[in-house]
Amino acid sequence: MTGAMKLVVPTLAEAWSGQLLAARLPFYELSRWSVPFVEIVVGVVLGIGLFTRLAATLVIGLMTAATYVHLVVNDPSLFPLQPSAPLIPLSVIAICAYLLRRSGGSWSSDLSATKTHAR
Repeated sequence: MTGAMKLVVPTLAEAWSGQLLAARLPFYELSRWSVPFVEIVVGVVLGIGLFTRLAATLVIGLMTAATYVHLVVNDPSLFPLQPSAPLIPLSVIAICAYLLRRSGGSWSSDLSATKTHAR
């Protein structure tokens, strides 16, 4: 689930809350409200290619926690739009690992900023 969906769609917000509780992750209230906003901000930052490596590192941390949740929570009703196997989080980890290695590419804001400062 994306951060925006966790905030806007009530049934998905309930599923997100249920996932956190079922996985017994620490800092439930903090995670419940902060993670969706972090996901939105990091998604935008990655989308424009700004601070790509830092953002990819944050996403790997989030997706590692998401993989853990997928592995320990046995209630399929808590994953309404996702398979119960952690396919999506593991795919996102692989993509972010690539971004850590290669950075944002020729269209990224990181590269544009580097070219501007090099002149």
